[in-house]
Amino acid sequence: MALFFEVANLAERLAGESSRLKKRSAIAEAIRSVYDSGGIAAEDAGRFALSIAGTPFAEADPRKLNAGGALLSKALLAVSGATGVQLTAAYKRHGDLGAAGVDLLTAARHQPEPSLTLAEVADAFAALATARTTAIRAGLVEGLLRKATPLEAKYLLKLMIGDMRIGVKQSLVEEAIAAASSCAVAEVRHAVMLEADLARAVERAFSGTLSEARMRLFHPLGFMLASPVDSPQEAVERFEEKPARAAPQKKPRKKKATSEKDLSGHPADEELTEPSSERLSSTEELSEAKPPQVHTIAAFLEDKYDGMRAQLHCGDPAQPGRVALYSRNKEDVTESYPELSEAFSRVAESNPNANSLSPNGLSLNGLILDGEIIAWDLEQGRALPFALLGQRIGRKRVSNAWREQVPVVFMAFDLIYADGELLLHLPLRERRNRLEAIAECLVETVRSPLAVDERAKLPQGLIFAEPEQEGVERLMLAPSRLVESADDIERAYAEARARANEGVMLKAAESIYQPGRRGLAWLKLKRELATLDVVVTGAEFGHGRRAGILSDYTFAVRGPDYERTGELLNVGKAYSGLTDQEIAGMSAWMMEHTLEDRGFFRTVEPLRILEVAFNNIMRSDRHASGFALRFPRILRIRDDKPVSEIDTVERVEEVYQSQVDKPVDRGDEADFIG
Repeated sequence: MALFFEVANLAERLAGESSRLKKRSAIAEAIRSVYDSGGIAAEDAGRFALSIAGTPFAEADPRKLNAGGALLSKALLAVSGATGVQLTAAYKRHGDLGAAGVDLLTAARHQPEPSLTLAEVADAFAALATARTTAIRAGLVEGLLRKATPLEAKYLLKLMIGDMRIGVKQSLVEEAIAAASSCAVAEVRHAVMLEADLARAVERAFSGTLSEARMRLFHPLGFMLASPVDSPQEAVERFEEKPARAAPQKKPRKKKATSEKDLSGHPADEELTEPSSERLSSTEELSEAKPPQVHTIAAFLEDKYDGMRAQLHCGDPAQPGRVALYSRNKEDVTESYPELSEAFSRVAESNPNANSLSPNGLSLNGLILDGEIIAWDLEQGRALPFALLGQRIGRKRVSNAWREQVPVVFMAFDLIYADGELLLHLPLRERRNRLEAIAECLVETVRSPLAVDERAKLPQGLIFAEPEQEGVERLMLAPSRLVESADDIERAYAEARARANEGVMLKAAESIYQPGRRGLAWLKLKRELATLDVVVTGAEFGHGRRAGILSDYTFAVRGPDYERTGELLNVGKAYSGLTDQEIAGMSAWMMEHTLEDRGFFRTVEPLRILEVAFNNIMRSDRHASGFALRFPRILRIRDDKPVSEIDTVERVEEVYQSQVDKPVDRGDEADFIG
């Protein structure tokens, strides 16, 4: 039986090791050692890999520990006998509850012999996921901590919080599994991608069954990401940086459907386009184009919507009616958008026979769509600002009032999986062709009512509109066309902004889908609004390597009564953009200029000026100014400016009103919380 102490000991070593190769070697050696120990070695080796990767459950496992920071802190205090003041002091020293736990338990002379097994930890985690009361969960956590050494407690707490901070990502653990089992890394990654179960991949790797892994729906795949550009000219230059290279063609294989090259994708600095010498206007024309020429681009252009990136899984014949929506950080957000779940649960109605084809010859057995959840103006037929959609994020109960006030649709722009086949290896133009055909087949079926009978206690996906009430179309296809020039991109950008969208996306027509990769195949063009000069009014201690450093800044603009009373009105908070040296200097200054110490937060003398950029401005009751900056970023420290010259709340209002995508004021509507 493998001990959790082995996980904790290795994690501590890895946290102090900077070499990626040495980390991989150490993880591989440990996994191999656990596997060779006999007994339930294969299962323990899988648990070991999961723990080092920082995940209590497999990605495909929907269970959650339901153990937040407050519960863990109380359990730690109960076991260590420390006071809240001592815990706060220890946390401020380290910026990490696990490290704070070591201090408190060591001070309490809590030193049991290592005896906690990986199986016991797995059982406790399983019990936490099903416990119905906070008291039961607290008892389970206390039980683990009482049996754990201080070092084990450190990594148990970090594992339960979901933040190991040892410089190890899942991709490195996959490489270590391959090294430990003498398998190809691509084969391990392929199995993990298909089954979303790192522990199962360990068992398959040592048993030689990686090729038997099969794709399962209802676990999120990685999202392909886009690189930002500042101008149409830069976008064209990025696509033209290197000679064009077409995506690899699919070849028959005996054991797996995707090659190692396909899985890893092209290197981030390689061009993934197949330029055309002629202007093309449709996906069909592109497929019949003449051999490509170098030095022009062939990219699909789409609007960049101000929504929530999401992956939609539906149509699995083995689980009729089931629908799942996953966010970019791979969280299941289905319950926040019941109208989408209701609508897409009807995909089976378009293909009731598992062996039948739709009228256009497509099978709809299992789909994964990539797109955006968007707040939609049903009357104007256009996207609403994210500030409205943001009010629905995280809601576990969505009333008819919310459904009617902030209607949502799913704007699809890519097809990842269909009819039992992953389509990652196909060029975008072919994926787009298939997506268009599927959308045409589904658009009339994928509907749900604007409001439902809230008294009905029906299972998810079974609340449909009455026959006479067709409901709202919930599936939309992002308009896409081919562009070749900077002038064309500039015009498209202006048109997108006029439609109140963020900007435009540019995607190489021949690009394969690379989960979790950010390369040059996809680009995004969106321009920042005017910047604001603000003054720092408060600062919060950071976490991890910023523990004990005041690095999260709350800032303000001048209020209407500034000349008479010195009124400053907070308008936002930012923590990114400064160098480590600048942050250290700011922190030291703020320590000396603290007006009020509230523990983790300090009010400081309003003397330090920052220039900040942001995506947009929204009305909000969170700040005294009545506004909040979305995604603020610090551009520079402006010690050359006095407070009397920072921007005013009137200037904030002016920038707010200049936004083509500003939220429409709706009386007593709740403000965005972000």
